[in-house]
Amino acid sequence: MSPLARQQPAEAADLDKPSLFINRELSWIEFNRRVLEEAKDPANPLLERVKFLAIFNSNLDEFFMIRVSGLRQQVNEAVIDRSPDGLTPGEQLSEIYKCLGPLLQEQNLLWHEVLRPELERHQIELWSYKSLSPEEQEHLNAFFNEEIFPTLTPLAFDPSHPFPHISNLSLSLAVVIDDPKNGERFARVKVPVVHPRLVPAPPISGEVALPPFRFVWIEDLISANCQRLFPGMSVKACYPFRVTRNTDIEIEQDEAADLLRTLEEGLRRRRFGSVVRLEAHTNLPERIRTILVNNLKISPSEVYLADAPLGLSDLMGLHHLDLPALKDPVLRPHIPRVLEGEDLFSVIQREDILLHHPYESFSPVLELIKQAARDPHVLAIKQTLYRVGTNSPIVAALIRAAENGKQVAVVVELKARFDEENNIEWARALERAGVHVTYGLMYLKVHAKLALVVRREAGGIRRYIHLGTGNYNVLSSRLYTDLGLLTTDREMADDVTDLFNALTGYSNQQEYKKLLVAPVNLRAKLIALIDMEIKFHQSQGNGHVIIKVNSLVDPQLIQKIYQASRAGVKVDLLVRGICALRPGVPGVSENVRVISIVGRFLEHSRIYYFYHGGAEHIYLGSADLMQRNLDRRVEVIFPIDNPQLKINIKRNVLDLELRDTVKARLLQTDGSYVRLQPAPGEPWINSQEQLIDIYTRIEDQEQIRPAAM
Repeated sequence: MSPLARQQPAEAADLDKPSLFINRELSWIEFNRRVLEEAKDPANPLLERVKFLAIFNSNLDEFFMIRVSGLRQQVNEAVIDRSPDGLTPGEQLSEIYKCLGPLLQEQNLLWHEVLRPELERHQIELWSYKSLSPEEQEHLNAFFNEEIFPTLTPLAFDPSHPFPHISNLSLSLAVVIDDPKNGERFARVKVPVVHPRLVPAPPISGEVALPPFRFVWIEDLISANCQRLFPGMSVKACYPFRVTRNTDIEIEQDEAADLLRTLEEGLRRRRFGSVVRLEAHTNLPERIRTILVNNLKISPSEVYLADAPLGLSDLMGLHHLDLPALKDPVLRPHIPRVLEGEDLFSVIQREDILLHHPYESFSPVLELIKQAARDPHVLAIKQTLYRVGTNSPIVAALIRAAENGKQVAVVVELKARFDEENNIEWARALERAGVHVTYGLMYLKVHAKLALVVRREAGGIRRYIHLGTGNYNVLSSRLYTDLGLLTTDREMADDVTDLFNALTGYSNQQEYKKLLVAPVNLRAKLIALIDMEIKFHQSQGNGHVIIKVNSLVDPQLIQKIYQASRAGVKVDLLVRGICALRPGVPGVSENVRVISIVGRFLEHSRIYYFYHGGAEHIYLGSADLMQRNLDRRVEVIFPIDNPQLKINIKRNVLDLELRDTVKARLLQTDGSYVRLQPAPGEPWINSQEQLIDIYTRIEDQEQIRPAAM
């Protein structure tokens, strides 16, 4: 039985019983298990499998930095608040450690027994330094002396040298030294991040049979040359280890007078957060492990030993190799034909445009801002920025707009986790260009995806808006599935205008004409929509709710879904990641189905569908069903009114994904997931690949033909 399984409730159980909820941390581990399954799946191209293994490790890093560190802090502060499923922070940590052990063993076996041998079969080899020929070692030693050695700083640990600070996620070597005068000594050498983790092994003249892609782990090369750092001493051994720290930044009310300065100070403090994980190789001697555990102030349960290289997220470097045969075919996003060869403003005046990324290009969104920046009739541009990436063309266009005399106001969310430094730089660049920059709100993250262009035209002022489910990030628009709407709808434009005024000024706006806005009315409106579906079902039958989100955690919304299920409403949930709802419980959730799709693209769009007695209601937006999204963020959910666009979303997104039998997993009552399979005689359906095919074959880009049902 899955470790997520809990006592089953009696029929007609109270809807707040702990047994009706799956622990969110353990549900996240199950999500990352699905990522690892993609790395194990031989149907995926080899370098895509390596990419998924890297993502699995990167996900774990963030999980420890935020979630595990938060639980550990609660334990240290003697907090005994229980999660909705009834576990204390300490019990949750115990379950996490119990679940991760076997999963990490799976990862190590996958690397050693499957992926590495498969890479070698395709002439991509990761060699140990000792296995190289003397001539190859000589070439690498020269590289070490010229490039790596000057960047290394050995740090001793003894009565006159305090234990060195180990920075978050840094790879280090624990060096054991034989001092002729004082016996065994311990030193730490940090592996510098200014060099690639995988060092190319040099080609040797005359050895044409060598594989074209050969690498040595940088820590192996440093270990082999470590003697140079300790002249007159004898280096007995080098052991790699890696530390993960608490990186969550908290803003106290009494210190937040200047949000930007507070965030900068928080980023500095992040380097010194408490240690929550120590990773080391299985050959690390007990005495060295004890030194690390004692000085890092962690418990033995927080030590993770592996016989695979540490920090396998660095394998993402292999995915960048120019080997297209070992990757998914390149996707060339389409631009809807209605947008080709015509002024963008004219097209949006005439009709709403729905964009489905990455199958359709993000360029129309970028072009809206670029065109607005140079159009003499545009008076103002307002936009929210959460994650925009590096070298952002969106930010460059906003700067040009300000330089061209437009009134530009941008809400830059400085608190976007792990993008804080990047966003601080963009905020300052925008300010230098004369843009009115607001750093979000003090205690609410601005997660809504909004852009507003104000233009003077012959008939008066017209407002063009873009609302989306994803960030204004060109790179992620090629990797994440998201939806965006370009429209001049007057009521939505009124709402967006009011919301920007609330974000940049003072407002107590409580009602919006069309938008559902958190934390103002989103929670209440979603509950009301589900209640309405229950009433329609009770009077007419055929009640149906479909919700597509990244995570479903909020207890109140889960209980409302349980109520709908008990009333007979069919509820389909497409939840990529964490799901705390327990389906299939007798008398509570028999009518609820939960599907997770983990595939080539990161499923990121949020869609809310209500059958509504045949008058289907569809909303898109930025909000997941989590307390943070509903109560502690500014989020926007917006309606789709155009009937043809509704058909497109229902058939080419929701229905298609609910029929996926390749990348879809079905959540079981015990919290585990099983792969879906087609019924006898039915075809296998990969929803993402089928969407690629639909958009590739389409001839008329003005209207997406429905997928075959």
